[in-house]
Amino acid sequence: MDNFTFYSPTFFVFGKKTEEESGARVRQFGGNKVLIHYGGGSVVKSGLLDRVKKSLQAEGLGFVELGGVEPNPKSSLVYKGIELARKEKVDFLLAIGGGSVIDSAKGIALGVVYDGDFWDFYEGKGVTQALPIGVVLTIAASGSEGSGDSVVTHEKGMYKRCADGDILRPKFAIMNPEITCTLPAYQTASGITDIMAHCMERLFSKTKDCEVTDRLLEAIMLTMIKEGRRVMADPQNYEGRANIMWAGTVAHNNITGVGRQQDWGTHHMENELSTTYGCSHGAGLAILFPAWMKYVYKLDVPRFVEFAVRVWGCQMNFENPEATALEGIEAFKNFVKSLGMPTTISEIGGKEADIPALAKSMFHNSPNHGSFLKLNEDIVQEIYRLAL
Repeated sequence: MDNFTFYSPTFFVFGKKTEEESGARVRQFGGNKVLIHYGGGSVVKSGLLDRVKKSLQAEGLGFVELGGVEPNPKSSLVYKGIELARKEKVDFLLAIGGGSVIDSAKGIALGVVYDGDFWDFYEGKGVTQALPIGVVLTIAASGSEGSGDSVVTHEKGMYKRCADGDILRPKFAIMNPEITCTLPAYQTASGITDIMAHCMERLFSKTKDCEVTDRLLEAIMLTMIKEGRRVMADPQNYEGRANIMWAGTVAHNNITGVGRQQDWGTHHMENELSTTYGCSHGAGLAILFPAWMKYVYKLDVPRFVEFAVRVWGCQMNFENPEATALEGIEAFKNFVKSLGMPTTISEIGGKEADIPALAKSMFHNSPNHGSFLKLNEDIVQEIYRLAL
């Protein structure tokens, strides 16, 4: 295990009707004038937005609203949010939504207190200052409610990039699993896949002797397999939804990633799929992770054998360990397919002729990807072709 530091200051408020505490939590963390940031009409139609606003009003807090966040959030709305927040003298961001809304709010939080272009932080500038952020979570997937990461797409060139820093960890996250019970099956499945992918980006590491985090990662994935099947069969199952929601946070607030080298190459490859074809992030990960695993598994067959045996219950083939490793990869692919996820690029409209441009875009002003295997454009093209 490597040396590490770990800082996770987010105050989590978990359970039924907890969105009614939004105002009290904003007040707790020093907010006075709030920018409420959200996506489409679902938070309006469900009454969630009204419940949050009522909670803010009960605390005597002022607020303005900015909706319209799309999946794979865009820079244009971030710029609009920065302008609005400055005009209205906002001192707190409240994101009502999932990963896209939270990531967009983080971009706004960075830009309001910065004299330059907020995009500088998504091209490598160190993150040191931002407005405080709170979250009312509506989907279990990205883990952005507990992480210091933000992913935004810049429409000039359609480059999808990440900014990160502990200052971006939300001050609080309100998590009511009931809210997720009405999600479409596709969004639920995308979230489950995203959570598993966050585990695999950490599990497949060159760092040795990380038994605690190995077992935590395996436990989260086993939970996803069990509860994923349960909520797909019974979408209203509160306990299943609750386990998935908390797993999404634990998978990505980095308690499972400390002391070990992490990869993230597959996430970066996926960014190009969701940007180009408009698929969900989880759907793109469902497509690419089996291809990436098949490309790299020979670098550490025992690690992939552990994945197959411990997570998927495969029987160890002592005469041919590689067969066991491949069985585990196939088990993951079959699982996400059973959830309704695509498993090939062609299913989302991709074709082989697109591959060079996808790889080129991934490396534009962003040369470093992957640690389990350091990626280059040629390798990335080969992995995309495996996923066709």
